[in-house]
Amino acid sequence: MVGSRFPSVLWLSTIVESVEPWLQMMLTWDPQQRGGGVDPNTNSYRCFQVMEQLLSLKIVHILNMTSAKILSYSLLPEESLHSLQVRIESDTGISLGNQELLLEMGSCLDPRKPASQCVIDGVKGWDSYMVYLFDKSKTTYEGPFASRTLSDSVNYIVKDSKIQLPVFQLRKIWAEAVHYVIGLKDDYSRLFQGQRAAMLSLLRYNTNLTNRKNNMISASQQLKAKLNFFQQSIHLDLERYSDQMTYGISSEKMLKAWKDMEEKASLCEKVADIGSLDEQIMALHTEIVELQRSLHVRRQNDVMENLEQRAIELYKQLKSRPPDHVYSDSTEMVRIIVQTVQSQDWVLKELFRHLSKLLGCKQKIIDLLPSIDVALNSIKEADNSVMQMQGKRQREIWHLLKIACTQSSTRSASSSVDGPVPSSVPALLSQTTQASVLQPLPFVEASRNALNFAHLLEENLSYLDSFSAVIHEARHDQNSSMMSLDWSWLD
Repeated sequence: MVGSRFPSVLWLSTIVESVEPWLQMMLTWDPQQRGGGVDPNTNSYRCFQVMEQLLSLKIVHILNMTSAKILSYSLLPEESLHSLQVRIESDTGISLGNQELLLEMGSCLDPRKPASQCVIDGVKGWDSYMVYLFDKSKTTYEGPFASRTLSDSVNYIVKDSKIQLPVFQLRKIWAEAVHYVIGLKDDYSRLFQGQRAAMLSLLRYNTNLTNRKNNMISASQQLKAKLNFFQQSIHLDLERYSDQMTYGISSEKMLKAWKDMEEKASLCEKVADIGSLDEQIMALHTEIVELQRSLHVRRQNDVMENLEQRAIELYKQLKSRPPDHVYSDSTEMVRIIVQTVQSQDWVLKELFRHLSKLLGCKQKIIDLLPSIDVALNSIKEADNSVMQMQGKRQREIWHLLKIACTQSSTRSASSSVDGPVPSSVPALLSQTTQASVLQPLPFVEASRNALNFAHLLEENLSYLDSFSAVIHEARHDQNSSMMSLDWSWLD
């Protein structure tokens, strides 16, 4: 694994081709040629131009979480993210489609933006900022990986820690040993940051999952409410229709259409049932909460930090000793090295086990999202179907009301032709007509009975007029016959 406590090691190999010419210009023996001479076009020393180019370089550091190795790339001006991913694929073997590049806060890189989004602006942290590379095709990461190699001198004292060496020689060896211990701790810290980025990415996916679940539940509840209203309405319509169809209005085509609607509404109930999906989502939420509560979410390098401090203190003690004719062994330093390696091995093993759980849970969310989208689309289609059936039902009911009103108007017109209608009859007819317009289908029978009653009342009034005329004529004839008699004898 490439990397160390000192950031320059991460990027020095990337800019060595540019630094070497600059050093040659600065170290030229001839004072006239030192600095590369003056450029006639800019009237400034060439060394300053090269320095400006070096300072304008944008270098991105990518930690490959599948191999625990750091890749450093010098970005070209306006280089696209796709171009950078092609270079990564060439070095790691991870195909472009399976690459997932995460920033420290768990957000993915935007493919529409240039590759410079991998580099932070400003001075602080520019040379140690990491982008974390994951392989989408893998959910199980096998760690820990091989630790960084020991230098020859440190390896020499590790093989025989009791060998006596001069202090001036031990200073160099122990300095390399301290550097090695610090490097092991930094390696773990970077991998832990990669695990943390994976955790934050999982939480982002979980937020997206929660939002889609809420939309799905809301749509399902709305569909159930509409279905309940529609089913009650269609059931009541069928019941009232059956009551009046023997002596009222009937339509086999409409009756069949209503029954088909009732069956379709029953099928829509199955679409509104999202219990299985909801259970899977709740199980995922529980799993994510358990991962958040895990101890491995927190940094576990306290032991390694203590070992680092012990190594530094041990080196300071050695450095303060007089170097002349003094020998010492490396037992304590070797013990620190061994403990650091063992500690790193344990924490990395737990880290990668936890990382595999995070990535596995994230993959479950990715696999579940299409099912939620399908369910949501099915609910929307069922909702539209219910609304269309409700509209069709309303149009057919109003059509029946139109027929009933037309029949009422026809009967009223035929009654008025038979004879004069008393003032009370038009009022009754107008009330009956108004009632027939306002009343729904189940009350057509009542409207018909009212019309029959009005017609009967009209006939009775006609008979009453005829009978009154006969009586009046009889009285007139009686008066005339009595006046024609001889009443003179009364005198």
